[in-house]
Amino acid sequence: MENILYNELRMRGYNVDVGTVNQRYIDKNTGSKLTRHLEIDFVANLGSKRYYIQSAFQLPDAEKVKQEKASLLAMRDSFKKIIIVKEVIKPFQDEDGILTMGLFDFLQNANSLEW
Repeated sequence: MENILYNELRMRGYNVDVGTVNQRYIDKNTGSKLTRHLEIDFVANLGSKRYYIQSAFQLPDAEKVKQEKASLLAMRDSFKKIIIVKEVIKPFQDEDGILTMGLFDFLQNANSLEW
């Protein structure tokens, strides 16, 4: 699925990179300050537009949703954050401003990232 997303983004003219973000947190057991590195599947840039995109085959439970959203939420800027899943779903934006859409909606609509 990631290859499909990458190829489609490139065909639409985007420069595509993999993103990483460091998330600092305090270990609940030791109180130590730790850093973990989170990956963003795609950072798509076209002119002044930038999109952070996570590819998720499925989002079967709240834990998987939390995992996919973690790297997006760690990005503290105003660029659009998107999760694309293989499931056929109606696109929706959650309370964190993250757009979730199905792969087929993404592929069939050249302006799908603007929803």
